[in-house]
Amino acid sequence: MKPKVTIGICVRNCADYIQEAITSIVAQDFPHGLMELIVVDGYSEDKTLAIIKENLDKTDLRYRVFYENEGVGRARQIVVDNACGKYIVWVDGDMLLTKDFVRKQVEFMDNNPDAGIAKGKCGIYDISSLVAYLENVGALVKLLDERKLSSEVLGTAGCIYRVKVVRKIGGFDAKLKSGEDEDAEDRIRKAGWSLNVSSAEHFELRRLTWRALWNEYFWHGFGGHQIFSKVNPHSLLYRMFPPASILTEVSRSISAYKLSHKKVVFLLPFHWIFKRIAWCFGFARCYFKNSRMA
Repeated sequence: MKPKVTIGICVRNCADYIQEAITSIVAQDFPHGLMELIVVDGYSEDKTLAIIKENLDKTDLRYRVFYENEGVGRARQIVVDNACGKYIVWVDGDMLLTKDFVRKQVEFMDNNPDAGIAKGKCGIYDISSLVAYLENVGALVKLLDERKLSSEVLGTAGCIYRVKVVRKIGGFDAKLKSGEDEDAEDRIRKAGWSLNVSSAEHFELRRLTWRALWNEYFWHGFGGHQIFSKVNPHSLLYRMFPPASILTEVSRSISAYKLSHKKVVFLLPFHWIFKRIAWCFGFARCYFKNSRMA
């Protein structure tokens, strides 16, 4: 039986979280016969791959494992090149899927033939870390703000992609070590396909410390410079220093308070500034690195 959906898992050194991610995939109420898993491992130095194989070997799920050491852009493209499904659902090593996640994502794409990508909603995971909580609630209210959806980067985590669309736009740029999702989204949008948010829910085990959060967004900024030549420079500069973003974050703080009734969400504007500074430092780091090599 040919699979209808491919689960794409690109991982490296995720041993602390991958067990829960795989367990949530196995528990899906979508027929296992219509699913396949493609795992791309970046030569993990921990037990990530051993945990994946140990858990999947106990199930009836079909899976294949590939290896790469060129970066996440190449890893994504390996999944696209080898996918047998009509759709790809991207699952990161630190994600948890609700039981009906895959089914709802597939149903959304089946019912919306003009959709190129659909993002599942990120639920608020019950943890004590302030950093992780702000990341979760911020992501949730951002996706609920449909007015901004056309300009937001959905990413890949928790998204379902229509395979024929990805292939038509040339796939992911294998040269990009970061920012490959933004680059692909930009080309999918320009090709006339819609980007959406579905009702499917997932959870992300967010960064627990400010240092870890800084490192993550520093890396995003580094990737932002890598795709500089592939997007409108004015658009990128706007993303670096969007003048109305503080007001937007204040507005989202109010929305977050209505959802959570927790005053701590009013830290969201400061949380955003912290991430933006890290992003800009990463962007500058890549710029000066490339300047020295030129």
